[in-house]
Amino acid sequence: MILKAPRKILICPLEWGLGHAGRMIPLALKLQQMNNEILIGAGREHLALFREEVPGAMLIEFKGFKPAYSDYLPQYLILLFKLPVLIFHIITEHRRLRKIIIKHGIDIVISDNRFGLWHRDIKTVYISHMHRIPFPGRLKILEPFGIFLHRFIIKKFSLCFIPDVPGELNVSGRLSHGLELPSNTRFIGILSRFSPPAGPGRKESQPGNRIVLVLSGPEPQRKILKQKITDLFRNGDMELTILEGRPGHPHDVAVSGNIRSFHHLPSMEFRRLLLESDYIIARSGYSTIMELVSLNRTALLIPTPGQTEQEYLARYLSERGWFATIAQKHLGSGLVLPPCKDLPAEAIADESRRLLDEALKELLDQKH
Repeated sequence: MILKAPRKILICPLEWGLGHAGRMIPLALKLQQMNNEILIGAGREHLALFREEVPGAMLIEFKGFKPAYSDYLPQYLILLFKLPVLIFHIITEHRRLRKIIIKHGIDIVISDNRFGLWHRDIKTVYISHMHRIPFPGRLKILEPFGIFLHRFIIKKFSLCFIPDVPGELNVSGRLSHGLELPSNTRFIGILSRFSPPAGPGRKESQPGNRIVLVLSGPEPQRKILKQKITDLFRNGDMELTILEGRPGHPHDVAVSGNIRSFHHLPSMEFRRLLLESDYIIARSGYSTIMELVSLNRTALLIPTPGQTEQEYLARYLSERGWFATIAQKHLGSGLVLPPCKDLPAEAIADESRRLLDEALKELLDQKH
């Protein structure tokens, strides 16, 4: 068997939490297994994660745009206020990308939601599950403008990959379905660090008292959710394990009564923890949802307040019966955790493998 000449592929995740970095891990590993040289361009926190999960990859400090967050203002307003800063950052990261391509001899660039990382002379890929940005209430009239603007950005790239499956088993709902997509768009299946479990998830009849809280997203909302859940289950009969999601810290466990917490766990230990839990509580970030679906695990989803994407996903997936959801402001005594149920994980996994193989074959084909 003759292996194709290795390609130098630069992967750059968005800096808004670890989810975007996490879903680039399986893509980086797959491309690495296909005899390609992987370079990662990101901020220090994300590079700490890739250093652990993608051995052999070259790490380049190449920060992306990180918006500020508020205790009380919804996230879409913060982004509107920061729009001039975002535009400036897009221009500067586009200019810096050109220098990185020349310095390292890059053949392909993969950008997870980083708008400025396109180039006219080499293949560039844009990854996003959100082609329609959901707006609340009366601001919904702005959605067509958001779709138009996103299409304008996507067309600057050689290809656009959607981490989802087409058809009824889709996970992203109206975020990427029910609208006309650019011709360079390809569905590539869900992306998860975790391989599918050997068997079905826990059954509803199986009692247990082990809860896992998966923290993700920005401060101060991360700290607020942790405090609320800790207050609810402290000194109770349930065992609560908190995964902080802070790579670069030691993997030591802190124990206080019936509560233990980890700064960070490697992917395989994280996977085992989720599979052995009786109940899971998490934000409704898209990367978290893909990982849970890949493991055939349901969860109680608590959207980050003001993040319309998370609020939509939690509502959409709870209406499908795959997950349960509750608003953060409604957390209190009497909280009912959803029993485990089987999701269509196997069918989604099979379709995802096929779609990803097809998309990467097209990407690496030097004739196109």
